[in-house]
Amino acid sequence: MVRFLSPRRLLTLLRKESIQMRRDRITFAMMLGVPLLQLLLFGFAINTDPKELPAALVAPTQDRFTRAMVTALELTGYYRFIVPDATAAQAEAMIARGDVAFVVTVPSDFGRRVERGEQAQILIEADATDPSVASGAVSTLSTVAQQALVRETGAAATAPPIETVVHRRYNPEGVTQYNIVPGLLGVILQLTMVMMTAMALTREIERGTMETLLSMPATPLEIMLGKVLPYFVVGAVQVVVVLVAARLLFSVPFVGKLHVILAGIFLFVLALVILGYLISTAARTQLQAMQLTFFFFLPSLMLSGFMFPYRGMPLWAQRLGEIFPLTHFLRLIRSVMLKGADATTVAAPFAALTGFVLVLAALALTRFRRTLD
Repeated sequence: MVRFLSPRRLLTLLRKESIQMRRDRITFAMMLGVPLLQLLLFGFAINTDPKELPAALVAPTQDRFTRAMVTALELTGYYRFIVPDATAAQAEAMIARGDVAFVVTVPSDFGRRVERGEQAQILIEADATDPSVASGAVSTLSTVAQQALVRETGAAATAPPIETVVHRRYNPEGVTQYNIVPGLLGVILQLTMVMMTAMALTREIERGTMETLLSMPATPLEIMLGKVLPYFVVGAVQVVVVLVAARLLFSVPFVGKLHVILAGIFLFVLALVILGYLISTAARTQLQAMQLTFFFFLPSLMLSGFMFPYRGMPLWAQRLGEIFPLTHFLRLIRSVMLKGADATTVAAPFAALTGFVLVLAALALTRFRRTLD
């Protein structure tokens, strides 16, 4: 008679499952790696109140009052003047490329007005493509500027009032959708393109048709192109849906040229499908391919600047975020759509995406040859 619960049979089944877990190293690594990765990213890298934001100073007259203003802004912890002597043209190019988050302009008559007790004025131009980045820094301006002049003049009664003019560039209304919707295009493409192509070879292995594929008179390059190019059709449909919805439903401005946007999307999708193909050469089952996809997707989503301000992360996290194609695509798509950047202005993201395509293609081809042994 079979007992309802046999400790011996239960221990045998537990031993069998333990052996299976040890054999499935990718799944076991995911069980340990994903919680640890989330802990490190949320604990150390994520910061919703970014500090040390890069800024450029346009000040034709570097008098003591201007220096006091700059020092006071730096002491707030929000501003880091990486270019303290920029011209107006240089500052305009830097904020268009995204090299700086703020441009502080102090007029040449600022010091004379302060000494005469007249109202002085300073201009703060903020890159508001991501409204959350500029909010904390802008909110401290008026108080900090007035306190700086009080300390410099020596008495509150003699310190003239300062008019702080804040110009939120590219998104003056602070509409969050202008920042989120273009980024969603990259996130959606990354999730679907990588996952679908990651299952390309693993599906052949699970169905037992891999031997037939390998016996065909085709080179590794031909097999890779045959696997990844069909997914460009799926990606093209997704691009059309997201761009049309961004314009009609969310009224996201399309300031830049369409051909620049499409060129960036083409490079991004090409890098993603090749990455998915590379993952498929390492995974042996579709479940493993999906797990590896999510292991790549999670840090990419957090460190790219989509969910949290990129400049709010520590330096090591920003350097780590540079290895993900999504980081460079977000810079490209937001600069072109919201700032009207041309191909020259976004040359750095274009170069980074091109580098990803070449490196991932080389790794995928090399990895596929190894699977032939």
